[in-house]
Amino acid sequence: MKKSDEFSKDDRITVPAKDDVTLVNGVPEEHQSTRMARIFIPARSATQSGTHGTRLWCVEFDNRERWENPLMGWTSSGDPLSNMTLQFQTAEDAQEFCRKQGWPSYIEKPHVSKMQIRSYGSNFSWDKRTRVGSK
Repeated sequence: MKKSDEFSKDDRITVPAKDDVTLVNGVPEEHQSTRMARIFIPARSATQSGTHGTRLWCVEFDNRERWENPLMGWTSSGDPLSNMTLQFQTAEDAQEFCRKQGWPSYIEKPHVSKMQIRSYGSNFSWDKRTRVGSK
């Protein structure tokens, strides 16, 4: 088997840079043209203190009609895009992808929390509200 460096220019397939791929994605037209894509950075998990999951930009779609299954009580939907979340490195990449797919989109500004610089000794100060005696 040849490595990718060993192929000649005649062996390679070139695709034009501006090729329209919206026709081959398999999603019905009524689910594409009337949707609004939301581009955002997800909030950090409430059960963890780390911010590792908040580095990528996500693309989600607005919710469509849902119904409850009468037998099991599960929530059902006929929308193929309802449970899909795409992740990108930058908001511009996500917006460009939405533009290429023909999805209208908007970008939510991320909430930036201000870091409070404190010394280690401030954890043990007795004049703070956290150190009030119980008696």
